[in-house]
Amino acid sequence: MIRRPQRRRSHFSRSQRTTIVTAILCFVGLVTVLQLWLFVASMNAFMGGDEQILLPAALVSLACLGLNFGLLFYTYELSK
Repeated sequence: MIRRPQRRRSHFSRSQRTTIVTAILCFVGLVTVLQLWLFVASMNAFMGGDEQILLPAALVSLACLGLNFGLLFYTYELSK
């Protein structure tokens, strides 16, 4: 008798997973708006001649991107 590996099921119910995914999507939207605001503010500073803000703004934007990818990965793992 050949046994197939069991697919790991989440210990959350369907309604709980829906609530978690909705909260994650709201948070991703908030972080995306923050990134857009950061981009506009850094471009405004750059056009005004302030170049010192570009590196910190880029690093924070990369951190936001990493957070969004981490949440996306968690959402994929939650749906398994």
